[in-house]
Amino acid sequence: MLIQNAGDRWMETADYLIIPRQIFDEMLGHCKGSYPHEACGILAGQGNVASKIYKMKNTEQSAVSYLMDPGEQLKSMKDMRNNDLSMVAIYHSHPSSSAYPSGKDVDLAFYEDAAYIIAGLIEREAIVRAFSIRGGDVKEIGIYVEENL
Repeated sequence: MLIQNAGDRWMETADYLIIPRQIFDEMLGHCKGSYPHEACGILAGQGNVASKIYKMKNTEQSAVSYLMDPGEQLKSMKDMRNNDLSMVAIYHSHPSSSAYPSGKDVDLAFYEDAAYIIAGLIEREAIVRAFSIRGGDVKEIGIYVEENL
């Protein structure tokens, strides 16, 4: 598995995500398990550190787009609020394209404070990348998979 990141330099908080290995592996497993359809979900936590995953049903059952189940999404938002968590990232997979936001992904990036993680499954190994999408501007950010969280 390849993880694209912004290098080994120290970065500003908004320039990278910290994801515990267990959550990262669960997210990637969800993406691979949903193939040939796009998977989708939310990573919650505090600041730029994820501590919980919410795997969502893609109600579109599509290989080129996703729509989170509204009931599951509402339930996850209530759980985040009750546990003093915020939305750290929204993730989804691209089963037949690269790990880069499509035009539709950019147009539908309504949560500017959340990162957008994309798992590209077109290669032999998954490529996982994260992005900040604000006002139509796409900026890649790093992913640090923490073994000891």
